[in-house]
Amino acid sequence: MSATSSRKRPAQPAALVPRVKVWLEVGGQYAFGFGLCEILQAVSRAGSIKQAAIDLDKSYRYVWGRIKDAERILGRQLVETQVGGRDAQRSSLTTTAHAMVAAFLELRDCLQQVTEREFTLRQDRFDSGG
Repeated sequence: MSATSSRKRPAQPAALVPRVKVWLEVGGQYAFGFGLCEILQAVSRAGSIKQAAIDLDKSYRYVWGRIKDAERILGRQLVETQVGGRDAQRSSLTTTAHAMVAAFLELRDCLQQVTEREFTLRQDRFDSGG
């Protein structure tokens, strides 16, 4: 075996993919982001904070705490709850929460599209290292 045939070719660098993480703050405090958005969507689907926590593989206390922290910081109710009764739908999103989830997801998608477009314009500089 010759010396040239035993050499390995340099590995092809992995393709870079831009990502954006966005959240909303009030007075420098985290108020709303993708994690909370997922929690609210799970509550909406399940109709219950307890079931949403199970579905997300999180503790009830964690999910309830995230919702309450956001409500306190935002100064708005996000989830309405009913105590007792036979109905499995004990929790539902407020109109405000539905609007915030939709608007946040649109904003996040828009920012990802802008990031991808801007990255594509500069990709040659990333690929060449300069």
